Amino acid sequence: MYQQGLGFCNQLFAIERELKDAITEQRYTIRLERSRPVLDANLAWLHQQRPRKLPKSKLGEAIAYSMNQWDKLTGFLKDGRLEIDNNRSERAIKPFIIGRKNWLFANTPRGAKASAIIYSVIETAKENGLNPFKYLMYLFEQLPQLSDPKDPEALDKLLPWSSSLPLTCRVFKS
Repeated sequence: MYQQGLGFCNQLFAIERELKDAITEQRYTIRLERSRPVLDANLAWLHQQRPRKLPKSKLGEAIAYSMNQWDKLTGFLKDGRLEIDNNRSERAIKPFIIGRKNWLFANTPRGAKASAIIYSVIETAKENGLNPFKYLMYLFEQLPQLSDPKDPEALDKLLPWSSSLPLTCRVFKS
């Protein structure tokens, strides 16, 4: 019985694999054309199966969860920039979760805030194709040289997504 529910998920992820290199607008349109019918069929199946399953059974709980979270599960249809899952976010926080036992210096709110800021900068750099070490070195060299450290235009040029960053900060995949 669960195979049919899993089949809907497999269809959706197969569509997403095909859209991996699509531009945002194209991904949005194709999702509406191809993913929405799969989701509609999945929701109909959930409604059909719910009365047939014991609410406390594993499948009954999965059906109830899916129906209760339907808006969140289908949110990726609303914008081509959204991902179907949160795997990238999960991977991004994994080092933080693993390392938190080692980060005892963050035993104060100030230490925790500093840790969160540094972590956020590093992960954002990675997501923007930068070598975090080289990017931080560049920041540490450039920030003291700013005539006005609160100048938004000057700071914008130092952000991880800025096209003004030197190529030495970038990671090139072979």
